[in-house]
Amino acid sequence: MKHFLIKYRFQNGSPEDWHREIKRFIAALDSDPVCAGKISYRCMKAGDGSGYYHLASVADEETSKAVQGREFFTQYKEKTNHYAGGAVEVLPLELIAETEVVA
Repeated sequence: MKHFLIKYRFQNGSPEDWHREIKRFIAALDSDPVCAGKISYRCMKAGDGSGYYHLASVADEETSKAVQGREFFTQYKEKTNHYAGGAVEVLPLELIAETEVVA
């Protein structure tokens, strides 16, 4: 499993429009026959501030390559850059330890 943290400050456009775009992207991941169930994606906002943090986990390299080839992924990356004013940081994360998942 590969994990990534995407972080930026919201700088352009309407937050409501951006939130709709994020939800559309997640719906596209969930409905894609290759990506569904193999990608976990969460978007969080820092309180009342402008900081946004996206946590992505991808099951394997094959799924990672597949999603990067999807048109909806390319469009989402472009929109992320727009709303972030071009200052997006993507950090690969190494998992050291974790709790058991509670449903």
